[in-house]
Amino acid sequence: MQSASSGRWSELASPAHLAASLTLMLATAIFAFNAFLVSTAMPTAVGELHGEAYISWTLTVYIVASITAGASAPLLKARFGARRCLFVASSVFAVGTLAAALSPSMELVLVGRTVQGAGEGLVAAIGFALIPQLFPSRLVAKLFGAEAIVWAVAAFGGPVLAGIITEMVSWRAAFLVNLPIVAIFLVLVHLAVPQEPRNYDAGVFPGLRLGLVALAMMAISVAGVALQVPWQAALVVAGAALCLVAAVRIDLSARVSILPRGAFGFSSIPGLGLWTIYLLPLAQSVTGVFLVYAVQHLWGYGPAVAGGIGAILAVAWSSGAVTVANFDGRGRRLAFVAIGASILIIGLIIGLTAIARHLLVLVMLSQVVIGLGMGVAWGSLCQVVMEANLESERGKASALLPTLQSAGYAAGSAIFGLVANLAGFATDRSPEGLRFAMIAAFGSAVLLALPSLFFSLRMGRLHRAGS
Repeated sequence: MQSASSGRWSELASPAHLAASLTLMLATAIFAFNAFLVSTAMPTAVGELHGEAYISWTLTVYIVASITAGASAPLLKARFGARRCLFVASSVFAVGTLAAALSPSMELVLVGRTVQGAGEGLVAAIGFALIPQLFPSRLVAKLFGAEAIVWAVAAFGGPVLAGIITEMVSWRAAFLVNLPIVAIFLVLVHLAVPQEPRNYDAGVFPGLRLGLVALAMMAISVAGVALQVPWQAALVVAGAALCLVAAVRIDLSARVSILPRGAFGFSSIPGLGLWTIYLLPLAQSVTGVFLVYAVQHLWGYGPAVAGGIGAILAVAWSSGAVTVANFDGRGRRLAFVAIGASILIIGLIIGLTAIARHLLVLVMLSQVVIGLGMGVAWGSLCQVVMEANLESERGKASALLPTLQSAGYAAGSAIFGLVANLAGFATDRSPEGLRFAMIAAFGSAVLLALPSLFFSLRMGRLHRAGS
């Protein structure tokens, strides 16, 4: 029988870990607050700059740059050290923020968003890579719980703060809220992240692999906004082929890889874990694509109420993460992954029922259940992937986690947009047309969540067989 973790929450605030805890929590805050600040302020920016045609691209270029930069993190960390990388990456993010906030045109806003994405992707990936380096195993789950709380605060506070600043000052001022956060982060990096020797034998820059990743994510992201369904399907397939076949195969055969050995295999816990890291956000992304829109157009509520219902998921996620953080042991963590995946599927089924029966109370319940499932599964899954790899591969595996998460969300947005359009959403924007399209999208999400449950159960069997 495994016991409760010997680690205590108070250890995150102990002198030995306080600076590191704050550094990694602030890395999460940079990503979370930026996401909610920008999503709230961007419509005003688009209207002022007459850039309606580019509104979807403000997210597309950010995601593509973030994933591509994140994929380069293991090599850059090995070559230059985490501290230098974080200094440069956060500075790049700040430059992108300034460029976007001060831009006189929408085209330059896109440039700023691209630079922002590159900086944030590298900060997130390096931050994850530092977790097993800066914290003992007993505190990792608690750190993920603390980061989930930061995300929940951002989910509620970010839109409110951005709305107030945008209305009272301007959308540009809302963008600039990021800069004080980055300044504090730079100080904490100086205090918490140790200087590492540079490894000049870390390999050449993987330009071909990263280029393929960028093309793949651009194809998948563009598929979400393509006007014709056949092109959407073709771009999703092309993106998956480029990313999962070409880039991965080239990398795993390289002398110095950016992926851990055995990545995406089906016979090991690390390989199955990476698949699950990708598939769980993919299935959950259906709520981000449609939920707020549906609350507004099926139930007639305004942006504030719809956004509040959307933020329920983040609070439930943090509650689940904090609960499971009190337990330790790989067997128990793998059980939490399977339980969380099961709860996610139940939540998606509740969401499907809510749309079909037109019951808003079930929509809110589905948000609670989906968020709880992700919170129960996510931190445990990340820790298993980090620690199941060989010591020499843990940095690569850890850095890959936020990149895969973003890739899952991007692919899910494209897939569920495609499913909705195939169900008639592109041609029928009536309430009944939207309802039918959402039923198709949520039904697809249930099916796409099933492999993550299967993989989590298989990881549990492999662990028991090797014990």
